Amino acid sequence: MSQTLRVLLTEIIDYAGLFPPSQVSMAVAVRNFATYLKGKDSWMLGRFIVPVGRLDEFSAAAEKHLNGKRLWRLSVLADEDLPETLTEVARFNGRYEGRAIIDALEIKVSEAAEITAGAKLLPPDLMAYFEIPPNDILADFITALAITHQRAKIRTGGLTADAFPSTDAVIKFMRICIAANVPFKATAGLHHPLRCNKPLTYETNAPTGIMHGFLNLFLSACFLRQDLNNSSVHRLMNEIEPAVFEFDDDQIKWADHRIPLHIIELARKKNAISFGSCSFVEPVEDLISLNIYQ
Repeated sequence: MSQTLRVLLTEIIDYAGLFPPSQVSMAVAVRNFATYLKGKDSWMLGRFIVPVGRLDEFSAAAEKHLNGKRLWRLSVLADEDLPETLTEVARFNGRYEGRAIIDALEIKVSEAAEITAGAKLLPPDLMAYFEIPPNDILADFITALAITHQRAKIRTGGLTADAFPSTDAVIKFMRICIAANVPFKATAGLHHPLRCNKPLTYETNAPTGIMHGFLNLFLSACFLRQDLNNSSVHRLMNEIEPAVFEFDDDQIKWADHRIPLHIIELARKKNAISFGSCSFVEPVEDLISLNIYQ
């Protein structure tokens, strides 16, 4: 494996098996995560995503797996009562010290002022991703995140075709985040490496739709980190051919462009952090089927 691919994909997938379209039970999701942590592809695995209201259920299912051999990291979806969420997070971390830790929080907001208010309540060792609405005052939200040193979250898909934002909308979000030095994560609709037309759920005869690819998105973030105004990013976000990418140790080649390793390292550390997926197996298997990863 090339060094650039290793850096690009390290801890990139946050496992969200509890959520649609997979929506497996807590017992299955926990067992899956434990299995993935032991597998050869575990280096791509990030956090286990769980709503704060299901932490007790998680604890009951995970107790036998939390043996301290490998620290489980969790990202918790906050409810509307942020102080109570933080109390539950602190209680969990105290109980499972050395075995599991909630070190990330995901908070949905509808106004920029909620970011400022929420940031005042957060302990310094808990990073928060604020899911912001897709609207015309995006800059107001990103500015609030930059001022409070918090992170952004973008929803990149869902169970229906209209849940997927346009390529332009995703690029606008990333461009503003990178310009403001705001790290971000994505969630939903990124099961596949490259842009494609796929079933939107796992049901028989499910409707299909155009889905963004996680390689498209993360490489585009690297592209914008290298040149914030490069217009070719639109073509990169829409790329569907795996053969046009070359992953060398010191750079990634795409078309007539080069993304050096140090840019990829910076983009993953400072900008595009991870994406949530209800499947860990599907993205990995797709990378293998496209001959990108072995």
